[in-house]
Amino acid sequence: MRKIKWLPGMLFAGLLLHTQNAQAQIGSDSHTATVQVSTITAVQVSSGTVNMNIMGASIVAGQDQMSIVDQTTSLLWGINSSTKKITVNSNLASPIFTLKVLAFSPTVGTAASEVTLNTTAADFMLNVGKSSGSCTLKYTGIALASQGTGSDAHTITFTVQTQ
Repeated sequence: MRKIKWLPGMLFAGLLLHTQNAQAQIGSDSHTATVQVSTITAVQVSSGTVNMNIMGASIVAGQDQMSIVDQTTSLLWGINSSTKKITVNSNLASPIFTLKVLAFSPTVGTAASEVTLNTTAADFMLNVGKSSGSCTLKYTGIALASQGTGSDAHTITFTVQTQ
């Protein structure tokens, strides 16, 4: 058997050679991660029901027109595409009494004029694209004493459309 004589640098060279071989065997890989954003048009009413009751305590004697105002509900939206508008309409084709709605104190966009609700969609909020915002819904119920008693139940729809 033959003896190998180790010189001081040989041990270091052997370790270095082993380390280089180990590094050559280490691999790497990569992949692509994509974030895609689709068109978003979210609209939400803060409360499901608004009840307005015209009663004698709030009426001025001798006047035919009686009214009541409610501002307890908000409309919220989030839109990430080009300039849009929000329209409003009611499902009630022949209401007995008048119901109006106004976008009050919008955080973004421009409120249209007060809308008398019917089945035809009318502009409610303008210039609301690429934004999130809210407004208070100011409802005004109007009845004439000569119309007598009764009630109207509206289903009110807010729709985002291209402006």
